[in-house]
Amino acid sequence: MSLGADDLRDALVRSLGDPRRVADGDSERDLHAGDFSFHRPHRPDVVVYATSTDDVVAVLALADEHRIPVTPFGAGSSLEGHVIPLDGGISLDLTRMDAVLAVDPADLTATAQPGVTRTSLERATAEHGLFFPVDPGADATLGGMAATNAAGTTSVRYGKMRANTLALEAVLPGGRVVRAGSRAPKTSAGYDLLGLLIGSEGTLGVITELTLRLHGIPEQAVVLRLAFPDVESACRAAATIVAAGAGVTRVELLDAWTIAAVNAYQGTAIPVGPSLFVEAAGAEATVTSDLELVTVIAESEGALDIVAERDPTARTRLWAARHASAYATAAAAPGKRHRSTDVCVPLSELAAAVSFARQELERQGLVAGLVGHAGDGNVHLSLMVDPDDADEVRRSDELIELLVEDALARGGTCTGEHGIGLGKIHGLEAEHGDLLPLMQGVKRVFDPNGIMNPGKILPR
Repeated sequence: MSLGADDLRDALVRSLGDPRRVADGDSERDLHAGDFSFHRPHRPDVVVYATSTDDVVAVLALADEHRIPVTPFGAGSSLEGHVIPLDGGISLDLTRMDAVLAVDPADLTATAQPGVTRTSLERATAEHGLFFPVDPGADATLGGMAATNAAGTTSVRYGKMRANTLALEAVLPGGRVVRAGSRAPKTSAGYDLLGLLIGSEGTLGVITELTLRLHGIPEQAVVLRLAFPDVESACRAAATIVAAGAGVTRVELLDAWTIAAVNAYQGTAIPVGPSLFVEAAGAEATVTSDLELVTVIAESEGALDIVAERDPTARTRLWAARHASAYATAAAAPGKRHRSTDVCVPLSELAAAVSFARQELERQGLVAGLVGHAGDGNVHLSLMVDPDDADEVRRSDELIELLVEDALARGGTCTGEHGIGLGKIHGLEAEHGDLLPLMQGVKRVFDPNGIMNPGKILPR
């Protein structure tokens, strides 16, 4: 039995027992209609602010009974339309579930609710000399990071969310609460349902608690800024750094166009040219050894400039410049919308994939910053597109399709970390068309009535 918007609001208020947590005003619905992506927003019928697992249980029980779509919402920083409620229904906002429940230094774990942001967890763990390593750039919520299997600048050493999540609690459609994983460092117990829920983008259930791996804060961290004559030599250096076994925590690529845009936006004076930002962290002797190895490799690839940043303020400033690359690209193209996309290729193919991307950008006459997590083959384009310019949209569509085709031809994937959402469904079909029936079968088991984030990951 379906419910009208007014009836839905009344039913949710009765289920939750608090009218303040159910909102259907224009401003609330607009705030939950879109994310940081290019994709056009779509309003939900109602926004629900959950404060507990019991709240999520009540919402999913009601929604499943009445076949009402539910789209989980965190910080809204996703890049492929994950939180856009395409079919209306309920936008389930989890940001008020923001408690760090436990930090256990002895086990190197933290347990947190899904609305805790990455920087909030950082503050809670730092007093114990510990940190959580996954850094997607945005101050995303941990629930959203798990739902999209987020990664970022440190993945070359620490891996993505799937590698750093030991256990989670989730609520399935109908209100069933399940737990996957444990606080043990590893397990071989049955199918990996923990890994399945991580990266499911809200299409199987709602994550309500996470137990995460922590690491000791390194004794020392140093960043090398390496400038190269061309992007190919920078990419070759990145691949060699990883292959040589340097224990680096970050290997980030910025092309010359992006460096210039960052300088204009941040007021920095980084020499304009293809560059790597490489961070080594750990014991002083280890860092010294790693930096010596990186320097030798950079010199062998003709590095034009090698600068070590040891001062914490200088390091922070450099990483702030890297994280600001998307905003810098936007500032270079006023009046346009940010359309970010990513692909990932084997390290041996990185230089060719980056060169192909820049070549196609110029052929299509499009504006974009090009950056990459060069240590794990992840190429990012921050495209700037006018959504009202049909020809420009068509050219950006063609570019993304070509990038996916190129990545797959090189043995790569249509997305290294942004996820599928609604923007990369065609890429998933191209990459794993033979597996779609299995994925659709999993979806039916978890969500037989199809209420969870419809229109995402799988084709309709």
